[in-house]
Amino acid sequence: MGKAPRTLRRRRTSVLDRLLFFFGLFLIVTGIFGFYAVFILSPVGPPDAASRRLSIPARSTAAEIASLLREEGLVRSDLAFRAFVRYKGFESGLKSGEYELSPALSTPAIVERLFLGRQATQRFTVPEGYNTAQIAAILGKEGLVDPKAFLDEVATGRFSHPFLQALPQGPRRLEGYLFPDTYAVTRDLGPHRIIDCMLARFAAESERLDLAAGAERVGLDLHQAVILASLIEREARRDDERRLISGVLHNRLRLGMPLQVDATVLYALGRTAAYQVTLDDLKVDSPYNTYRITGLPPGPIANPGAASLAAAVNPARTPYLYYVAKPNGSHAFARTLEEHNRNKALYQR
Repeated sequence: MGKAPRTLRRRRTSVLDRLLFFFGLFLIVTGIFGFYAVFILSPVGPPDAASRRLSIPARSTAAEIASLLREEGLVRSDLAFRAFVRYKGFESGLKSGEYELSPALSTPAIVERLFLGRQATQRFTVPEGYNTAQIAAILGKEGLVDPKAFLDEVATGRFSHPFLQALPQGPRRLEGYLFPDTYAVTRDLGPHRIIDCMLARFAAESERLDLAAGAERVGLDLHQAVILASLIEREARRDDERRLISGVLHNRLRLGMPLQVDATVLYALGRTAAYQVTLDDLKVDSPYNTYRITGLPPGPIANPGAASLAAAVNPARTPYLYYVAKPNGSHAFARTLEEHNRNKALYQR
């Protein structure tokens, strides 16, 4: 066959040049658009940018959230934020609440947090030996709950844990069962769920210690073991003395002697700070005054930690019936009242 006419070859070259031109233009435009899309959704700040807390009001629209994020310098473009949310189908799924967000997060990462409701958490610590009123004060100080609402929920809230079923209703109902620990919660959790977290923590620790079986082994039920643990928690200052103090209290219970625990008198008087009990204090008419009653008080006087719970059901075998606090936080133990009185004269000047 012969060569194609020169005019046809020129026409083909012209068409090919145009195709290559438009294809190149397409690549350039696509590249520019892609670069812009990546840039507009990229983090506003450097990788080490500090986080900040941002509250998303309830019932906020995607547009309102986008505007708030743009004002706070957390996204480059509110329009790009809204477009990405629409692309993902998340327009009605962004959740209100308090979030910890950083300019180091990309727009997709922020959208994911808001859609999944990964709110900022706040930590609070309940020390061992605190009572319910003190816990309410801690939560109030942290701005997590209204203390009165917390105490009302303690008194009247419904919780499904089996160990609570036999307990009498009232403001002291959960004393001893709000397990002391460090918790991380969202600020919108509310009194009921915070209490339930603490009760669940007690349940887990009780199971780990096999507390019910241990209590039965030493002649107590679970509630009595928690009461005894609360006395140990308030009396012991050193871990190595918890089982010894438990042994003393078990000995006195077995012999029908009043426990004579100063911490129960303080609880009856509504005092929590370090305080020297006086003779007049010992006369307070209360079922919690273990100088006037025999046996255990009707309920725990504090919320004991794991070490005191374990000590309550694993008392040391000891001949001691008495102990008195020394200035250094340890105790002097005695077998007889005469020996105890000598220790009191020595250490309580």
